Amino acid sequence: GPAAARPSYDTVAQAASGFLNLLINPENPRVVGPAIADAMTGFYAAYGILGALHERNRTGVGRKVEVSMLEAMSHFNLDAFTHYYAAGEVMGPYSRPSVSQSYVLACADGKWIALHMSSPEKFWQGLANAIERPALFTDARFATREQRIANQQALIDLLGELFRQRTRAQWCERLQAEDVPHAPMYDTSEALEDPQARHLQLLVTGTHPTLGEFRTVRSPVSFDGERALDVMAPPLLGEHNEEVRAALARTRGAAQTGSR
Repeated sequence: GPAAARPSYDTVAQAASGFLNLLINPENPRVVGPAIADAMTGFYAAYGILGALHERNRTGVGRKVEVSMLEAMSHFNLDAFTHYYAAGEVMGPYSRPSVSQSYVLACADGKWIALHMSSPEKFWQGLANAIERPALFTDARFATREQRIANQQALIDLLGELFRQRTRAQWCERLQAEDVPHAPMYDTSEALEDPQARHLQLLVTGTHPTLGEFRTVRSPVSFDGERALDVMAPPLLGEHNEEVRAALARTRGAAQTGSR
């Protein structure tokens, strides 16, 4: 296409697909977050390859698999496009959090907590109990899902003031007791130390030929209940040169024999 010769990086693909528009705070416009487009393009390529391998095993016929960063990110941004073509509305950075009723709130110890309230009334009543405002959601501004969406900023201000009065650990205990959907907003140093992450053995160790022992996050996929706890170090530059050359030589030899 017309952009075939242009250089593409993660931010370029996020922007061109409309996804970056959902992340940028218009009051402080700067690129945020991890390299999502790089990762998602790899994931889409992997599942395309798996599909082609499955077909080859069934039919004996191979496929040429292609995926671009723009295609990957446009499909990953499907929710925004579906909403636009169904409702005629362009989503912005606060659209989904408003509809899903998602919040991030600072606590007394400077740590943060996240809530994803959705629409079930039992969660809202649980939140009202946890903050010791049992009648809060009889307030006309917050009494229904539609009103909570329309008045989210007022609810953010109210909850923000309350959550600054207790530590994150105290809020987690209160919210868990009321079955409110929440999680501590961990940083990287905290996340894998959480009891659930420890139970799942997300942090694993491996050995690198020159750097020694290293730690990383295991694959999230388990087969037959077996977690992928063994991890291989990435290869050194040129580590497999001889194996690759030998394989290519065998391929060329087979092709020449077949052509005779």
